[in-house]
This record gives sequence, structure tokens and C-alpha cells, in this order.
Amino acid sequence: MENTTQATPQEAQTTPQEHDAPQAREKWNSNLGFVLSSIGGAIGLGAVWMFPFTVGMYGGAAFLCVYLLALLFISTPILITEFAIGRRTELNYVSALKKLFPGKRYHFVGYAGLLVMIIVLSFYIGISGWTIAYFFKSVTGSYNGMESAQVIESFGTFLNEPYTLVFWEFLMMVLTVGVLTKGIQNGIEKLCKILIPALFVMIIILVVNALQLPNAHLGLEFYLLPKFSALTPEAILAAIGLAFFTLGIGVGNMVAYGSYMGKDQAITSSSIYIILGNLLIAFLMGLIIFPSVFSFGIEPEAGPPLVFIVLPTIFANMQFGMVFATIFFLALFFACLTTTIALLQAIIIYFTDELKWTRNKALAIIGTAIFILGIFQVLSFGPIAHIKLFGMSIFDLSNYFVSNILLPGSGLVMVLLIGWFSDPNDLLAEINTGKGMKIKTVYIVTIKYVTPAALILVYLQSLGFIKF
Repeated sequence: MENTTQATPQEAQTTPQEHDAPQAREKWNSNLGFVLSSIGGAIGLGAVWMFPFTVGMYGGAAFLCVYLLALLFISTPILITEFAIGRRTELNYVSALKKLFPGKRYHFVGYAGLLVMIIVLSFYIGISGWTIAYFFKSVTGSYNGMESAQVIESFGTFLNEPYTLVFWEFLMMVLTVGVLTKGIQNGIEKLCKILIPALFVMIIILVVNALQLPNAHLGLEFYLLPKFSALTPEAILAAIGLAFFTLGIGVGNMVAYGSYMGKDQAITSSSIYIILGNLLIAFLMGLIIFPSVFSFGIEPEAGPPLVFIVLPTIFANMQFGMVFATIFFLALFFACLTTTIALLQAIIIYFTDELKWTRNKALAIIGTAIFILGIFQVLSFGPIAHIKLFGMSIFDLSNYFVSNILLPGSGLVMVLLIGWFSDPNDLLAEINTGKGMKIKTVYIVTIKYVTPAALILVYLQSLGFIKF
């Protein structure tokens, strides 16, 4: 509402310096809100269609042990670093690197991270919209009683309806932008304080149901029984890659959330809570998926077919299946929405910090631009699937470019900059400011040696230089 109160003469004589002084940056209202928002920002579709399948394929509980070590010594140091960079500079990733390395050109990696987030959001927003579509399909029971072939045909028809695909993408973008117009405390934090606990409750309901299905124990054996013979060098690299890729770290998106942290907030403790929260969600998803697929004798798959073909087939032939399908796709929508919010927030913060755009201007322009890019991404699954670039669809090319080149490369450069091109003790002072756990030697060793070495291996494998 417009303020009609007239300024006093003293107020009217405010100096230019006072008038131009930047407003204090908005902060998280509570550490709980920050942790829940960050869990929501890191969790996503990868936790559903990649994590469980990879764990089952590469050795079950044996793979989980390696994955936990990768989370501890690779993912956690990177997450801590991103939060510390953000809180210390109170800026987006690009501007933060300019401030940390004045006179250098190291901020180029920030632009690479920005490009990653734009590309990822352009295809993620469309696929996330499918979760809304399948939520309504579940509510109405439109695929109830269908056999596998019918579900496959139904999904194929869905992918070849251009206006339908664009509509759900548009709706997802509108919801994402709508939340972000409310800011950090009243938008992101308030929503995540509701959605993330609700997500956990819905997942628990689905786990309890899955564990009661006939032959559920077969799925648990596939998922969790230690298979040490499967723990090959390929499996170890898969664990490292999974720990890095599923959290979406290394490109500066968590720098954005860190820039809103208060100095009294605990960076290390919060990072561990966030890692464990994401691990718990991903692990529980496996307890839903594998008992279900083995109970119905369906071959487990990874990727979109698992979510939009395999699981709908199971729900369609399960007692009260549409009820559980509704809960599942609502939970998946919550996970997707909190992720798209985090990605778009990390993108627009560059334009508000660096170019001094207003928040609403950045949301309007950038949201529209990414929506338009997303149209080409989502239509490449069906109506324009015949358009190939380097032998790949638009989505496949984008996914390959991000996953194999930009994402691991950006993460590697980040840890090298902090570990080798600056004194990591400088950032360590920021990390240990505030409440909670204090660290020193373990951070220096991991950020200088362990994390870079692991990411070099992941990068070489993603580029095809390491093959099994």
C-alpha cells in the first residue's frame, strides 16, 4: 500500500549517500526454516528415479556405506563452502567470487554455474509439471485398472499433446514465481515449513503401505542386502557421482540460500542436517519403490519411466491404489516445487545483486525466458522429438551438456579455488562463526585433497576418459 505520509524537512534533506545506501539483506527467520528450505532445494526427482535404482544395482547396503562416506567427505564440504561463501559476501555466486578474488577473473565459474541452473530449470520445470498432471489423473482415477501396456500408451499420448505439456509447464512456473514474489521469509521459508514436514508424513504413509505388500521382502533384499561382489571401482565412482549430482551442489545455488543466513546460524551443523534429511528422503523412496515393483513382478527401472509408467501401473492394480497414487504424486510435486523455487531464486539473485533489478522485474523477465526455453525442452519428449542435435534430442543434449561437462567442471573449479587459489582458513573463520559444531583440520584436508581428487575422477569418467 502506498505511504501517503509527507516527509519532514529533515527527512527531505537526506543526503544522497543515505538515500542510495543498500537495504539490509533479508534473513531467514529461523534456522529450522533455513534447513527445511535447503532440504527442499536439494531434494528432487533424482532422489526418486536415480538413487534407489543405483543403490540396488551396485550392491545394496554395501553401496550405501560408500555413498555415506562420499556424502561426508565430498558433498558436505562443498555444501559448507557454498553456505560460507554466501553468508560472508551476502551476494550471488558470480558477485561473491568477484568480492573474494578482486582483480581476478575467477568469477567465470560463477557464470558457468548460472548457465547450469538456467538449463536445468528449463527442463526441470516442464517435467515437474507432469507431477501435477499425474496428481489430477490419480485423483480422478483416469488410469485405474490399466495394465502396463495401457499405461505406457497413456503416457505416450500425454507426451505427444503439445498444448497439454506447455500448460503444465506454465502452471509450474506460475506457482514457482508466485512463491518467490513473497520473498525469503514469507515465501520460501513459510512454504517449506509446511511442505517438507508434509512430504515426510506422506512418504512414511507410502512406506508403510509398500512394506505390507506381498513379496515386499524380495524388494528389500534387492535394495538393502549387502552385495560386496557388486562393489567394483565402477560402483565406487557411481557412489561419488550420486553424492554430488543428486544434491545439485557445486554450481552456487546454495550460495544464494547462504547469503540470507544470519551470523549466529550454524553452517556446519545445518549442512549435516540438510545432507541427512535428503538422504532420509531418498532412502525412504527406495522403501516405497522396490517392495512395490517386486510385489507386482515388474522389472525396476530408472528415470522417468519409473515414475510415470512403472509406479502408475502398480498403483492402477493395487487395492486403494488411486489413494496412494494421489499421495505419491502430491509428495513428488512438493519435492519438485521446493527445488524449482531454489533454482529460480539462485538465478534471479544475480540480476537483483549485479544488475540492481527489482525482485519482481527479475522474476517476470527471467521466469518468462526460462518458460520459453522450457517449451522446447518439454516438447522434445514428443512433438519435436525428431529434431536432433549431435544425434540427441534437445532434452538429452541439455542433460548431457550439464551432467557431463558443466556440473562436474563447475564443482571441481569451486573446490580448487577455495582449496588452492586462496587460503581455506579465511573461509574457515566464516564457517566457524555462529552456533553449532566447529571444524578445522577435517575441512582443510577434504577441501584441498579429498574432494578435488574425487571430483577429478568423476569428471574424467563423465567425459569418457575412465571406462569400465
